[in-house]
Amino acid sequence: MNSIADGSVIVQTSADSLPCPPPWWGELVLLSQHLRKQGILSRLTEGIRFERRRFGHYELIDFLVVLFGYAVSSEHTLEGFYEAVQPWAHPFMALFGRDRLPSRSALSRALAALTAPVIETLRLLFLNDLLARPVGAKAEIAGLWDREAQQWRVFDIDGTREAARQRALPHADSLPSSQRRLDSVCAPGYTGRKRGEVVRTRTTVLQAHSHQWLGSFGNKGNGVYRQELRQGLKAIEAYLKAHQFPSLRALVRLDGAYGTGAVLSDLAGYAFVTRGKDYTVLDHPLIQARLHLPASWRAMSPRKPDQAPPLRLPERAGGTRWRALSRCGGDSSEPRKTKSRVGLTRQGMVYELFFTNLPQQSFTACDVVELYLHRGAFEPTLADEDNELDPDRWCSHSACGQECWQVIAQWVWNLRLELGHVLTPQPVRTVSRLLLLSPENRRSAERLATANRRVLPLGKRIASQARTFPSNLMGAYAARLARACFVVNGDQRLMAACVWSMRPGSQIAGPAPCANNASGTGTRPSTLAE
Repeated sequence: MNSIADGSVIVQTSADSLPCPPPWWGELVLLSQHLRKQGILSRLTEGIRFERRRFGHYELIDFLVVLFGYAVSSEHTLEGFYEAVQPWAHPFMALFGRDRLPSRSALSRALAALTAPVIETLRLLFLNDLLARPVGAKAEIAGLWDREAQQWRVFDIDGTREAARQRALPHADSLPSSQRRLDSVCAPGYTGRKRGEVVRTRTTVLQAHSHQWLGSFGNKGNGVYRQELRQGLKAIEAYLKAHQFPSLRALVRLDGAYGTGAVLSDLAGYAFVTRGKDYTVLDHPLIQARLHLPASWRAMSPRKPDQAPPLRLPERAGGTRWRALSRCGGDSSEPRKTKSRVGLTRQGMVYELFFTNLPQQSFTACDVVELYLHRGAFEPTLADEDNELDPDRWCSHSACGQECWQVIAQWVWNLRLELGHVLTPQPVRTVSRLLLLSPENRRSAERLATANRRVLPLGKRIASQARTFPSNLMGAYAARLARACFVVNGDQRLMAACVWSMRPGSQIAGPAPCANNASGTGTRPSTLAE
């Protein structure tokens, strides 16, 4: 029998047990070198002033290093992270230029002693580091293009929550009053689908085209959403100023919690699309007159293709500074028997209200509804964040300590996006939803129509090639009266913009299912409209 073993190789074994490096150690080495090369560690050391009565042997940077490692490791608890890193404590701290690993108790005391000015300084350093290095060499071309071929930047502001369970405690006159460790972090509130008695709400700001986080602002209970909205707008303002982009073409998409006139007054100077809560607007005579007319648009649900809910969309509401759009779901001949979870149910019809101040010449009423419904791509981003980092898990029983951990977690997310783009350079996401085929804009419209509309695999882990951010593969396309026409199609696209016209008529444009392979047997997309 022939052997391929080299006789010069000597294998020696030992009965002594040696620790094995954790599986996330390679990513930690790469991230630590990147932090040192970009000067992030030095800015964290010199830029944050933290006054504490007793520090001992540690500085604030030591605790921040532990949080960076905790975010990279994806361990479920700090206890599991310390068990994995304890055999490698000295090399772990040496990667960041430190020499001593803080204990779990020292970390807990340090996070509990953090103050609000320290967190604000940390947020400022986080945002400045994000704006210093844009993702991609052509990041300035990312955006949403309207009917007049104008570029918009889209930002999503929404809240996420984490519930905590509390056991029942005995109450008696002979017993002292009960005190819970999470009283300063959580409060009773809306828990959604999560189990628990108390909850903490965190408002996040996402750049929709690059999927980078711009900020995280949390409060106990249901949160202080108007205050958190103003903080998010300040982060957006800094982003626009750094990229020299006009704020008049910055579009903010909001959840229904912000759909009141008092809250929308805080959005002065920004375009917005939000779901409304003040359903008394539906009783306005102009809106009632429009709702009695035939539907302007019919959207087909993939789950119930036989029931197409009409969209009755008035173009304007009298006496208001923005447009009020209503979306009606259901069939009047077969009224609903149960109340809908979203919208207002009247006589078997479900009404959904939307508010926007987008210019009508750039976005029609149907475009506004489609634009809001496409904010569903924000939810998969939150799901990916929960799977990779889970920033809502409890790291401290103090509000500032929990905020510090969540800022570090978003920092690691953005760094993974940046390093993943260096590994596999891809153009940032550009969405050309609405095309105007006027003679002066025809050339730019053709260029935008051929732009890549697929979600690119930025992010995930540094060496991951998997698709990270699923999104809606359908966009709303429209055209005006013109003589030119063109068809854009491709084997790798599930949807193409199909435009056709006759000289005496007007152009008709709409999404159409196209084959996604050479045989022409591709499946239809999950979301259809006709």
